Amino acid sequence: MVVAPEYVAGHGLLGGRVAVVTAAAGSGIGGATARRFLEEGAEGVVLGDTHERRLAETEKELAGEFGADRVASVRCDVTAEDEVRALLRQCADRYGRIDVLVNNAGLGGTAELTEMTDAQWDAVLDVTLGGTFRCTRAALRLMREQGHGVIVNNASVVGWRAQRGQAHYASAKAGVMALTRCAAVEAAAYGVRVNAVSPSLAMHPHLVKVTTPELLEELTSREAFGRYAEPWEIANVIAFLASDYSSYMTGESVSVSSQHP
Repeated sequence: MVVAPEYVAGHGLLGGRVAVVTAAAGSGIGGATARRFLEEGAEGVVLGDTHERRLAETEKELAGEFGADRVASVRCDVTAEDEVRALLRQCADRYGRIDVLVNNAGLGGTAELTEMTDAQWDAVLDVTLGGTFRCTRAALRLMREQGHGVIVNNASVVGWRAQRGQAHYASAKAGVMALTRCAAVEAAAYGVRVNAVSPSLAMHPHLVKVTTPELLEELTSREAFGRYAEPWEIANVIAFLASDYSSYMTGESVSVSSQHP
């Protein structure tokens, strides 16, 4: 097993930018992305999440490190259109614009297709794909008036690869990739770019809760490095896609993976 590299310092990639990150509470990819954006010089980051306690804790932690004027939080359920609009509106009202939206909210789970209920299917699709759609639609309406903006969606390698027990999640993530491509074509005329990251296996507390130890061990064994990714390693790629270093990229789904067949 190859050990994880040391944490990478910021390089000012997002100096002066204003960003919204969904599902940003806690220590997963969303929280790591919010932190990375601040380390990269973002003027402001607005955190959205449904878990109000963790959201408040994350805001307090980041505000303590980077300044209260640079961090805000709004409870947001991405399945609720009014809450999505409120999240983006608060960012625009507080900072005057939205430069970057990171659609990180998603819902997983494991169920064999023959045993999967309509409720399980609908819940995963509504949060993971429907939530990305709602947030993207709301952000594009604001960004087209600005004449600029970047949207980064969190997809997954299972959008390309089959995995037992993941029909709902894989379908949703494949949908996120398709949405990314279509949105990018429409958004280009507004000066807005839309891309996605597709991680294979990034470890965080929520994943442990919804995945069996046996499956995690199997997935880890497929990785060339023999380890899972740290959430901040995914956040690094999100920061790249949000920055001007990816200025000619749109409609792309970038695999963040060491997984082999």
